[in-house]
Amino acid sequence: MPTAGTPEETALLGKMPSDSMDDIELKKIDLQIPTVRSMSRDDSSVSEERVETARGSILVAVQGDRTKPAILTYHDLGLNYISSFQAFFNYIDMRALLDNFCVYHVNAPGQEEGALPLPDDYEYPTMDELAEQLMFVLSHFGLHHVIGLGVGAGGNILARFALANPEKVEALCLINVVSTQAGWIEWGYQKMNARYLRSKGMTQGVLDYLMWHHFGRGTEERNHDLVQVYRNYFERQVNPSNLALFIDAYVRRTDLKLVRELEPNRRKDSTTLLMPVMNITGSLSPHVDDTVTLNGRLDPTNSSWMKISDCGMVLEEQPGKVAEAFRLFLQGQGYAVKLSRKLSTSLSAEGMTTVPSARFIDFTRSTSLDDSDLLSLTHWSNASIHITENPISEAVAC
Repeated sequence: MPTAGTPEETALLGKMPSDSMDDIELKKIDLQIPTVRSMSRDDSSVSEERVETARGSILVAVQGDRTKPAILTYHDLGLNYISSFQAFFNYIDMRALLDNFCVYHVNAPGQEEGALPLPDDYEYPTMDELAEQLMFVLSHFGLHHVIGLGVGAGGNILARFALANPEKVEALCLINVVSTQAGWIEWGYQKMNARYLRSKGMTQGVLDYLMWHHFGRGTEERNHDLVQVYRNYFERQVNPSNLALFIDAYVRRTDLKLVRELEPNRRKDSTTLLMPVMNITGSLSPHVDDTVTLNGRLDPTNSSWMKISDCGMVLEEQPGKVAEAFRLFLQGQGYAVKLSRKLSTSLSAEGMTTVPSARFIDFTRSTSLDDSDLLSLTHWSNASIHITENPISEAVAC
């Protein structure tokens, strides 16, 4: 054997391939700074208008061509149209939607950004009265019917409006919506939150409750940056006394009294949502059980329940999955919505669990539909989405 440093070893090393020893020249470094999630009111595509109602004026933000079909949104506690829907409708897969629809973002009284404190003698509307205000919105903009998209308390308000005016609502997409009245635990927490908001402002206890209400538990580990954005927003952008009034109205809500009537002859006379309903929740949301309860009270022929994995605040944490499901939902109503890519790339077997109605379409990794196939879906109740998360490891309640 040749020893190290001998002429024999030098000759042997000279015959070895030198591919692995080639020098790599670093010519250029590109720094990519991730986009910071911000909540800006300076959006040229959105125009804000005050709408007078029987219980005072409310702010409505309009986004899109007003000659197109209308989508009406309503936000949850502690939020407004900017913090609840801005990022979702600016998401790349949702931008094409604005070519086909006009979105009307309704803000609850005193909840808009920069809102002044409501007068001391102001009597905040009840949940039913907040729903009645929507009729003034439709009249103001000359809308004959709308598609509703509501989150939490906003979804509850839209459901009340749909129950009272079924001819005005073509379809409903409800996210983390509670259909029952407040229980004792929720009532106690919310009453305490409202009292602190009036007397001390946004305390740490109220802040923690709002974060839990929207994201569930373990949010810091999932998305630290998003958590910080919303913590800063709640601390700096929310009017505490106005939020206290909204919380009081929500905690005093009445039961929607929805009834699932399986007898076809008696279905029209029962208290139920007659329009197609897509009921969405996140697997980590604290409202999963509430959405299951709501699903059990809806007509199974025109409703679907969808659970999206690894998130609590679905519009912020999983916007792509919600965007695809919402687009298919609208196409199920006969609307021609352009698709930016094949459905099989994002609407796959991962990440969603849906309890469909009697008939469904199963989208898997190997399945993709073109626009002509999708436009043949004339009604959501005749062709609902069925996307399985893991049917073996997780039982789905319906």
